[in-house]
Formats: sequence, C-alpha cells, structure tokens
Amino acid sequence: MSDVLISARGLEVHFPLQGKGAVRAVDGVDLDIHRGETLGLVGESGCGKSTLGNALLRLVEPTAGTVTFDGADMTALDRRSLRSLRRRAGMVFQDPFASLDPRRTVAQTVAEPLEVHRLRSGRREIAARVGELLELVGLDPAVAGRYPHEFSGGQRQRVGIARALAGEPDFLVCDEAIASLDVSVQAQVLNLLRRLQRQLGLTLLFISHDLSAIRHISDRIAVMYLGRIVEIGPATAVGADPQMPYTQALLSAVPVPHPELERTRQRIVLRGDVPSPSAVPSGCRFRTRCPHAFEPCPEVDPALQEVGAPGQLAACHLHGVIGTPIPAFGTES
Repeated sequence: MSDVLISARGLEVHFPLQGKGAVRAVDGVDLDIHRGETLGLVGESGCGKSTLGNALLRLVEPTAGTVTFDGADMTALDRRSLRSLRRRAGMVFQDPFASLDPRRTVAQTVAEPLEVHRLRSGRREIAARVGELLELVGLDPAVAGRYPHEFSGGQRQRVGIARALAGEPDFLVCDEAIASLDVSVQAQVLNLLRRLQRQLGLTLLFISHDLSAIRHISDRIAVMYLGRIVEIGPATAVGADPQMPYTQALLSAVPVPHPELERTRQRIVLRGDVPSPSAVPSGCRFRTRCPHAFEPCPEVDPALQEVGAPGQLAACHLHGVIGTPIPAFGTES
C-alpha cells in the first residue's frame, strides 16, 4: 500500500471570463498528501487554496490534470463510483452557521451522512451513533435535539466536524475552519482536530491564511501563491528557515510571543499588489513583488527544487545561482 493517500498531478482549475481569458485559480499543481499526516496549506486570500481543496474532492471540476485517491483516479470516475469514494473524504467549512441547515436539528444534521451512505440502519442505531460522534467532538449528546442558532460559534463548528466524521472518512479537508472563531476558541478547535487526527488516524488538509495556526497543527506546510505551490516541506523547516521570499514575507507577519522582540523586529513589506489570477505575470509569478528578481525571473517559470532541509522544496531562481539560502529581505518600517 502506498504511503500517499491523495495525489494531484498537473492540476488546473480555470474559470472562463466573459469575452476571453480565464481566472487561473489553480494553475498546475503537483501535490502528494501522505497517510496520517496534516498538511497545512497557506497563502493570501484569492491565491486558490479553497479551490484546490475543492478540486481534490472533485467538488469543482478540474480543467486539466488528475487527482488520485488511494490509487483511484477521481477525475475518471462516474457519479456512482465517485459518490462511494467521496464517503471517505469529509469537509469542514469556514462558516459553521452558514454550513448548517437552520431548520434541522443537530441530530438530523449529523445523521444525514449515516443515512445517505447507509452506515447505520434504524432510528436507535442512528441515534446511538450520533451521540457517539457528539461526544467525540466534545459535545453532550443531550444537545442533539437543538438547532444551530442555540449554539456558540465554536460549538457549531464542533457540530460541523461531527457531521464530517459521520461518514467515517480517511481524509478531511478543513477550509479556513477557525477563521470565523474567537482566538481562544480557535485554539480549542485546533487541539480538537489534532486529537481526532491522532485518535482516528485521519489525513488532514488544513487550509488557512493564518500561518501561526498552520505551524501549530501541521506536519508539513505548503505555501501557495497565484494558483501554484511555491514552497513545501516539513513544518519545522519551513517555519524556521523559509527558502522562498514569499514565505519569508508571510512569516514576518506572524506575531512573536515576546513583547520586547515584537517591538523591535521589522516586518517584510511587499511592494505592489497581488496580480490578478486572470493576468498572471510571465516567468516567476512572484517577481513583480520580489526585491531579489533578476534576469531569468521574467522569462523562466521556476520549478520546485529541493533546498534547505530534506524534503523542503522551493520555486526560486536564486537557489540555482547562489547555491545558498536566500539573503534576507530588505525591510521597510
């Protein structure tokens, strides 16, 4: 059995524009997610993170490329086969209120995957399993008869996680799952996901723009910019010694839990705005904001290459030229 649970090769998701052209939301992604790991996917808003997560589950149809789930090519499956395979993948959404039907009780919401996939039969069996799932996510089974508006945001997200787990998945996509929660509640949900990952042997794709949360929960980190993975590697390596200028900039925005260091450190301020995904720059797509851009950057699109720690890859021409870690950015106050 392969160590890789889900794999993408040459994955593209382009949305046509009226007239001509397209929004290149995902623009040629190669990605492997290993069994039992948590892969953190980070990047600015609009970089294609959520679209990539949806494409891996075929919730949006890829324009090109393939997605393989446990050896099966998901892009080639018919509707019946896809439905059977999709039971093994769950989704936790950003807004726990919008993702829950306000007219359905918690019990009805969590029971739906059990009924759709025929994992339990009879009211008693289904009710017992709903109670188990609620306990698993830290909720009292006695709340099963309540409606979403009767819960706090953190409790609603726990209900969403229970629903995602009802299909007994191997793979869970958490799409900005803590973004709408208070900071103290975010930590609780992160710890819950870490516990569930270990307890159930889940494979997680944790999508967020918050690099601090990504570092807390992930085994590996993938950094996305304008539809591409521009750096990927072990969380400790990417967090301590980023090899891509864009990753350096993201890390500089993460607060340091030391008042004196936080006061004295300087943030990396990127020049210019993020280009439109409908007009991606030629060559290196980060070159319009990178202070290290030089001759090959406008002409040649850099491929991911192994640099830094073992298993750490970055897409940057500087590594081929200087053969050493990228020099520190110039900073602006």
